[in-house]
Amino acid sequence: MNLRTTLDFLLYDWLKAESLTGRARFSEHSRETFDAVMDTCERIAREKYAPFNRLVDTEEPRTETNADGSLRVVLPQATHDARAAYAESGMLAAAQDYEHGGMQLPYLVEAAANAFFGKASISIGSNLLTVGNANLLMVHGTEAQQRVFAANEFNGRWAGTMCLSEPQAGSSLSDITTRAVLEDQNDPLGPRYRLRGNKMWISSGEHELTENIVHLVLAKIPGPDGKLIPGVKGISLFIVPKKLVDTLGQLTGVRNDVALAGLNHKLGWRGTTNTLLNFGEGQFKVDGQAGAVGYLVGEPHQGLRCMFHMMNEARIAIGMAAAMLGLAGYEASLEYARTRTQGRPVGAAGKDASQPPVRLIEHADIKRMLLAQKAYCEGALALLLYCARLVDEQHTGDAASADEARLLLEVLTPIAKSWPSENCLEANSLAIQIHGGYGYTRDFPVEQYWRDNRLNMIHEGTHGIQAMDLLGRKVLMEGGRGLQLLAGRVNATIERAIQQPALATHANALAKALARIGAVTKAAWATGNPSEALANAVPYMQAFGHVVLAWTWLELALVAPEDAPKNGAKLYGVLPTTAYFFHYELPKIDAWLRVVESRDMTCADMPEAAF
Repeated sequence: MNLRTTLDFLLYDWLKAESLTGRARFSEHSRETFDAVMDTCERIAREKYAPFNRLVDTEEPRTETNADGSLRVVLPQATHDARAAYAESGMLAAAQDYEHGGMQLPYLVEAAANAFFGKASISIGSNLLTVGNANLLMVHGTEAQQRVFAANEFNGRWAGTMCLSEPQAGSSLSDITTRAVLEDQNDPLGPRYRLRGNKMWISSGEHELTENIVHLVLAKIPGPDGKLIPGVKGISLFIVPKKLVDTLGQLTGVRNDVALAGLNHKLGWRGTTNTLLNFGEGQFKVDGQAGAVGYLVGEPHQGLRCMFHMMNEARIAIGMAAAMLGLAGYEASLEYARTRTQGRPVGAAGKDASQPPVRLIEHADIKRMLLAQKAYCEGALALLLYCARLVDEQHTGDAASADEARLLLEVLTPIAKSWPSENCLEANSLAIQIHGGYGYTRDFPVEQYWRDNRLNMIHEGTHGIQAMDLLGRKVLMEGGRGLQLLAGRVNATIERAIQQPALATHANALAKALARIGAVTKAAWATGNPSEALANAVPYMQAFGHVVLAWTWLELALVAPEDAPKNGAKLYGVLPTTAYFFHYELPKIDAWLRVVESRDMTCADMPEAAF
């Protein structure tokens, strides 16, 4: 299935997107309006993004020096054009209320439509931080902050970032040292502070694609003794615009004390500017003083709680990016396998060199690699859209279903971020393998897809962080109720599937795997010692993710009729791919879970000198 066909199947046949139009928030929509949005995004991605994916990889962002000695970022014109087309489409405000200039689209449809951009060019299509930034302000910001900052991000005038990491702290946010000192408690845009510090790995931290950039910055407010509160409890969140604005959202002509210190040159995502920013070092003094002007969001010392709203959105977006890069590589390698001739069949006929070579796709091992890619990437896409459907349920369902959706999202978010980023990267590796030596050259696109995808296991919370979050917090929270809810949904699928002869074996295998996850979760925490429980958090997450994806494929198989091949159906491929996942992938969980169950300390106890 191509991407549009796959999305239609997932949206309408499986997730019943049309049923959302029965809810008050989406009552003015229909399948026709959903399809119109999909058509628009597919067209823009095809015309403004895909043709320039290689261009932005080779013409990386570069800096030039302005007259005042500051640095500016230069990007290809194609990036400006793509960003403008995206903003004009209205997708920045797709899920917002009509009164805020939005479309009131279900998040499910928004996520599906944005998939086209991720597949066409992930490093051009990084608009989601702007949306996540504005969404955070719509939840935690004041009315003035929403009207001035969020509104101008939604309408495309301004862009947004998230500024968390620091050069000395990396992923350890408890160790950040950027400080914020109160200047005016009564500023109409929120309590005004002066910030000083350095932030690193800031995507789109400096550019001229928009007239302003709204940075959301984590910093610590000093206590009465002038010292920073240690740990994450001292962190607050601030709006720090690149250029200062008035209460009407107009630029004042004053540049804030935020300066580009340099660019990070990455293996992939080369079209996205990635920066080191200095806040408050005096390059652009405001009112004659050093210090970047920032406005407090929410309450003091609640910054991390606020920022998690954006971080969780970003984590699901990273999972989607990984899935789309995997699908891009899959489609490229499928096309190559269908057209490239090489070798002859196994068996007696294959020994006759006078016979013409066969296409790559006629070899069993090539089919294995293609099936793995299809299973990883289409399965990941299905899981991510399921999570998007939960977001809609959380915001528009009744109280009970909304609460269930919230808890399910808590449990599934680490998987939605980590599983695609690991397994769709492997899909890209397999795409290179199918191309053989050609795949390792820049003459074919699959090497770029791999490079772009390698970042996704790192940013927005590394693989190890997601694993500790899953086993150390998410499966335990609220007495394990989230895990119980997920198990209930998986068991409901098993009960339906076991009634179908073609799926009964898969259903039984999934039931055993689910029971194993439950038992191993208890075994990991049997001693109550976090060092023992979390020593093998990553293998636990890998196994957990495989069980979730097996469930996802079984769900899809229940939607696909058994006679799909006879119908020439778009669903052809779902049943054999499900079989592949259950025969080749699900059995892998035993090795992962054994070390978790036994609380194996081989890695944790390895003495440094022995390395």
